[in-house]
Amino acid sequence: MPRYTVHVRGEWLAVPCKDACETIRWLGREALRRYIKNKPDNGGFDCVDNVKFYLRRCKGLGLLDLDDIIQDALEDNEFVEVVVEGDVMSPDFIPSQPEGVHLYSRYKEPEQYMYLDGESMATQDLLNLGKGLYKIKLTPQAEYKVKQSSLLIESIVQEQKVVYGITTGFGKFARTVIPVAKLKELQENLVRSHSAGVGKPLSPDRTRMLLALRINVLAKGYSGVSLDTLHQAIEAFNASCLPYVPEKGTVGASGDLAPLSHLALGLIGEGKMWSPKSGWADAKYVLQAHGLKPISLKPKEGLALINGTQMITSLGCEAVERASAIAKQADIIAALTLEVLKGTTRAFDTDIHALRPHPGQIEVAFRFRSLLNSDHHPSEIAESHRFCDRVQDAYTLRCCPQVHGVVNDTITFVKNIITTEINSATDNPMVFSERGETISGGNFHGEYPAKALDYLAIGVHELASISERRIERLCNPSLSELPAFLVTEGGLNSGFMIAHCTAASLVSENKALCHPSSVDSLSTSAATEDHVSMGGWAARKALRVIEHVEHVLAIELLAACQGIEFLRPLRTTSPLEKVYDLVRSVVR
Repeated sequence: MPRYTVHVRGEWLAVPCKDACETIRWLGREALRRYIKNKPDNGGFDCVDNVKFYLRRCKGLGLLDLDDIIQDALEDNEFVEVVVEGDVMSPDFIPSQPEGVHLYSRYKEPEQYMYLDGESMATQDLLNLGKGLYKIKLTPQAEYKVKQSSLLIESIVQEQKVVYGITTGFGKFARTVIPVAKLKELQENLVRSHSAGVGKPLSPDRTRMLLALRINVLAKGYSGVSLDTLHQAIEAFNASCLPYVPEKGTVGASGDLAPLSHLALGLIGEGKMWSPKSGWADAKYVLQAHGLKPISLKPKEGLALINGTQMITSLGCEAVERASAIAKQADIIAALTLEVLKGTTRAFDTDIHALRPHPGQIEVAFRFRSLLNSDHHPSEIAESHRFCDRVQDAYTLRCCPQVHGVVNDTITFVKNIITTEINSATDNPMVFSERGETISGGNFHGEYPAKALDYLAIGVHELASISERRIERLCNPSLSELPAFLVTEGGLNSGFMIAHCTAASLVSENKALCHPSSVDSLSTSAATEDHVSMGGWAARKALRVIEHVEHVLAIELLAACQGIEFLRPLRTTSPLEKVYDLVRSVVR
C-alpha cells in the first residue's frame, strides 16, 4: 500500500493510500482530517470540507494539481506539504526547504565513492563531499581498526570496569557510575540533553561536510564506535539524510558538543532532518522514506558521535579553500586595476623579490609578471604611457606582492593545521585497542583550528582592505585620469559612487569581525571545562570575512572592467582581455 508523508502546519503525518486512483485533493483532505483529529480545538477548523488549501512537493516546492490522480503525480513515500489558504507563516517556522532550494531540487545522487580511512583526507576532498559529488565507503583497514576498538568497549562493559563516558556520567558527573542496564539510556540522554544549540540550521552542504568529517574521524578506530553504527551513519550520508544542526552553541571544548549532538540526534531518529526527497521533516520519517533505520546507541557511542572539533574544522575547510581561491583572484583583479590606472611593472622585477624571499611574495610577483605587459603578452595600454614622467606607483599597486603575499603564506599555514585536524582523533576518552586500554586526554580542545581561523580572517581581510583603496583610485578622477566614478554624464549618472561605499562598509565590518574570538574563554560545566577555544565563532566569522572579501573584490573587478572602456580602442594583455571578456559575458 503506498504511503505519503504530509506536512500540515508544522506537523508531519503518515497518510496511507489504499486506492492509488484517488486524487491529490483527497490526499490533502485526508491529511487535514488526521491533523484535526489530533487537535483538541480541531486545529481551528470547523470542517475539512470548508478548508481551502493547495499541495506542493517538498522537493523543489512544485505545486500539485488537486484534480490529478495520486499515482500519476507522486512517487510512493513522497513528501508533500499542505498549505492552508490564509495561513501566515510563523517567523519560527522551519521551512520545508533550506535557502537556495533551486540548487537542491536539481540534486543528483552521486555515482562515485570516496574511500575514507581517517588518515588522508584533504580540505578539497571534504568540500567535494559537502557538494554531494561522492558517496562514502570505508577502507578495509579502517573497518578492521573500528572493529578492534569496539571489541575493547564490549570487554570493558562485560567486566564492569569504571571508565569515563562508558560506565560513568559526563563532565561534572564523571564520578557517577551507571548500571549496565542503563548504558543505552545514558548515551541517548547525552545526545538529547546536549542538543541545545540555537540559530539557523547549517546548509545541506555544510551539514554534509560535518557528517562526512565525523565519519572520517570515527574511521580512525580510536572512538570505540561499532562498525554497524558507523555504517548506518555512512548510509545516512549516502542518502543525503541530513540532521537539523543549529549554527550556534559551541564553545569549542569539550569539542563542538551542541552541533554534533544535533547531528547525532537526527541519526537516532529524533529531531528534524532534511533530504532532497523530503525537505525538512521528522528524522524518523526521513530515514524511513530512504529505507534506513535509526541508530540504536551502544555503550560510548553517543559520546563518540558528539565529542570533537568537527564543526570548527569543517567550516574551517570551506573557509581555507574559499580563501585560497579569492587570493588568486585578487592578484588577477589587482593586475587589471594596475593596467587601467597605467601603473608600471617595474616593481615586480624578479631581483627585487629575490632579496626578500617570502614564498607568498615571490608567487604574487610572478603572477603579476605573467599577467602584465611583457614580450610574450604585449599591452597596448602599457605601451601608451611608456614614456610618462611617473616614477613609481601608490602602495596599493606597487606593494601587492608584499601585501597579497603574506595572505598566501597565511593560507598555507592555516591549511596545514586544518589538514592535520581533519585527520585527527579528537574524542575523549581515546580507545587504544592495541594497548587494551582507554585514556582520557584533551584532543577535543579546539584551540588549534580556532587560533588558525582567527589568523586566517585577519590575513584574508587585507585583500579587501587594499582592494577598497584601489576602488577609490579608480573612482577618483584626480587619481585615475578617468571620468569621476567611471561614468559618462556624471551628475545625471552616479556610476560606481555607491558601489565604492558598499566596499568601504564591508571593509569596516571586517575590522570588527577580525577581532580574534580565541582570545576569549569562559569556564563551563561547573568549572570542569574551565578553558575553552570559542572556535565555532572563529570559524563562522572567518567565513563571513571571506564572503565580504569576495564582494569587495567583485566590485573592484567590475570597476576595473568599466575603466577599460574609457581606454578603448587600446587593448590590454591577452590574459587580462580574457578576464574582461569573461566579466562582459555576464555583466554589460
